[in-house]
Amino acid sequence: MGLTIYLGNLLGKWLDVQYPNNGELYSKICTLAAVFLAMFSVIRQVTKISKDND
Repeated sequence: MGLTIYLGNLLGKWLDVQYPNNGELYSKICTLAAVFLAMFSVIRQVTKISKDND
């Protein structure tokens, strides 16, 4: 989970360097998207484990 968020942040920082903008917008968007992706992945894994134990 942490790795996904970290990589999203790195991608956003790289995009901010490549395409400058006000307020580091790409960094914020990519980090937020990575957080949602990581949460979705964890929820999906927990749901799968829960169904397997039934």
